[in-house]
Amino acid sequence: MKLNRRNVLLGSTALALGSMIAPAFAQNNQVFVLASVNDMVHFDPHIGSDIQTTFLMRNVYDALVSVESNPPVIKPRLATEWTTSDDGLTYTFKLDASAKFHDGTPVTSADVKYSFERLARIGRGNSWMVAGIVGPDGIDTPDDHTVVFTLMTPFAAFIQLLPWLVVVNSALVEANIGDDDGQTFLRAGVAGSGPFELARFEPGSQFLFQRVADDWHKGGGNLSAIVYKVTRESATQRLMIERGEAHFATNLGLTDVKAIDGKPGVDLVIERDFTTFLMRMNPKHGPLADVNMRKALSYALDYDAMKDVGGYHGMLSGPLPEGIFGFNPDQEVYRKDMAKAREHLAMSSNPEGGVTIVMTYTDTSELQRQCALILADSLRELNIELDIRPTRWADLVEMVKTPETSPDIASINQGASYADPDNMSYAAYHSSRNGQWQNPNYENLAVDNLIQEGRAQLDTDTRLAIYSEFQRLVVEDAPDLFGFNYSQMFAMRDNVSGYEFCPVGSASIDCFPLSIN
Repeated sequence: MKLNRRNVLLGSTALALGSMIAPAFAQNNQVFVLASVNDMVHFDPHIGSDIQTTFLMRNVYDALVSVESNPPVIKPRLATEWTTSDDGLTYTFKLDASAKFHDGTPVTSADVKYSFERLARIGRGNSWMVAGIVGPDGIDTPDDHTVVFTLMTPFAAFIQLLPWLVVVNSALVEANIGDDDGQTFLRAGVAGSGPFELARFEPGSQFLFQRVADDWHKGGGNLSAIVYKVTRESATQRLMIERGEAHFATNLGLTDVKAIDGKPGVDLVIERDFTTFLMRMNPKHGPLADVNMRKALSYALDYDAMKDVGGYHGMLSGPLPEGIFGFNPDQEVYRKDMAKAREHLAMSSNPEGGVTIVMTYTDTSELQRQCALILADSLRELNIELDIRPTRWADLVEMVKTPETSPDIASINQGASYADPDNMSYAAYHSSRNGQWQNPNYENLAVDNLIQEGRAQLDTDTRLAIYSEFQRLVVEDAPDLFGFNYSQMFAMRDNVSGYEFCPVGSASIDCFPLSIN
């Protein structure tokens, strides 16, 4: 396997960072230490879509555009400008002629085309975003700095998803292609054009990213490097921030947020995100295949108790998070009403209750566990028992592949990959996604049709009406117990400037604008 000299091999050939490197770097005025619970197991932006891969997309790689600010705004990145045809089918992008990869070679339209085609071939990561939208012959490169996309169907959210479809150095990947489209190569090295490049790493511990010496990006902060420190415990992250051993912590629990509030030298970031917590009911198998039973649970749940344990988190009022385009603030939603709960139970196939419902939650989430206990207490009033089962996330993903193996209720955190209701609606409620953790079993033809209309409709007012009706139908069908609209809770040292919260990919910090003062 060939390796560019800038890339670093796994194992003993990599210079170990050592347990003291993060504290030491925290004293360096230009080295930013980020504490995160999420480990990096590869550096391939086309096979993942998790928080750590998104961090790579934002800092080590580039896309045609980026998403920034709150509310989210699309801004130029590799592309300096773009135009859209009146029919919404053709998008033309002009690339920045100064853009170059870490090895100094220019970023060209051929690299863009190669990257989209590689993503489609591999069929992982964010490939689902453009499946059925960009076809195999849908990308033209009339010159080195022009890329033309011809979509298979109009797609209103096309620009919104582009920040997560990043461009790799095609020559470097091809030189290390192997028999898996370069995936082995990109598990231990990078092929990006972003402002930071991988320097050293110790899997499971910490990763060092250095600012590219001759970086082509304009502006930005004064960081010379990033230490990405894998830190599993919220309390440890809090102590690192308090002691000045880290500049930013992304996974603080409510207890530690309260403990660090008001500490000298520390700023809290508490902002409403587009991430949601849903208790997804199984509408195809078991007792919750009965819509009246689902509504009985929806009216029985003690939402006030949920709100108490949720702390800074808001409560959902339907399938879309507050603040995203199309959210209907007037949507009626279930709240505790035992008279209505008993009314629907009486109309169900188990009018006296007397059933046991199996609920899973991710075994690493204390908040999900507390919500399960609240639901269990609520259902006892209906003579319904809740069998609560902590589950490894990987096991849950396997369980939900069929209705028969799915639990009656699965606890799910659903994030927004792009700032458009198509993301939440298509991934979580379109029947083509059945068998995936985002939508294990929900299927409603009328909802499918609305989702398809919403993504193909270009008129803003018409889209608003479509998504309002989408929310109404989903709430009426009661496939979920609607839980939290999460707030992110971060802490950072007060000598960090340039940070701006963005509710899309919020836990994957964009370090380029940051400075340490």
